[in-house]
Amino acid sequence: MISSSPMRRARRPVRAAVAIAVTGGLAVTGVIMSTGSATAQADTLGAAAAQSDRYFGAAVAEQFLGEAEYASTLNAEFTSVVAENSMKWDATEPNPGQFNFSGGDQIVAHAQANGQAVRGHTLVWHAQQPGWTGGLYGDDLRNAMINHITETAGHYAGQISSWDVVNEAFEEDGSRRQSNLQIEMGDTWIEEAFVAADAADPD
Repeated sequence: MISSSPMRRARRPVRAAVAIAVTGGLAVTGVIMSTGSATAQADTLGAAAAQSDRYFGAAVAEQFLGEAEYASTLNAEFTSVVAENSMKWDATEPNPGQFNFSGGDQIVAHAQANGQAVRGHTLVWHAQQPGWTGGLYGDDLRNAMINHITETAGHYAGQISSWDVVNEAFEEDGSRRQSNLQIEMGDTWIEEAFVAADAADPD
């Protein structure tokens, strides 16, 4: 639950609001600008971002959209949203070939109703895979990945401003993460994921 005091602070000039990293579960994922005199005149964080052709985004969970203060802050301050978990593989395809887009659909509908862009997160990741992928190897895993990307990106075609197609595929030192995706599919899997996403939603 968001208290009234953070909401009041968020409406003050940007220099007072930039310190807020998380407000009532709205995880900030957009870009925070410098606090010069031009941005200080903006009424909202989203408006401040727009002054330098940027967006201000938040990771959101659909179960909180019905909470008045959560939704009010989200709608007033943010110009972009990203699903916290509801577009990930385990949420969208809990069983092979059986898709559930209800959580992501709620976020997209809310964003569209409030003039917000939607960033898709994420089509392929070494974490939060459904349990059934653990028993797939080689081409079976490749085919499952491509089908998942095709169905998910295709479902949201035209509604997503950008996708995190592949998430955290590399280690801090720049080496490839030795995930099941890397081990089972080799060095081509990242390119294949992007090709599949582009085919499903070229825009």
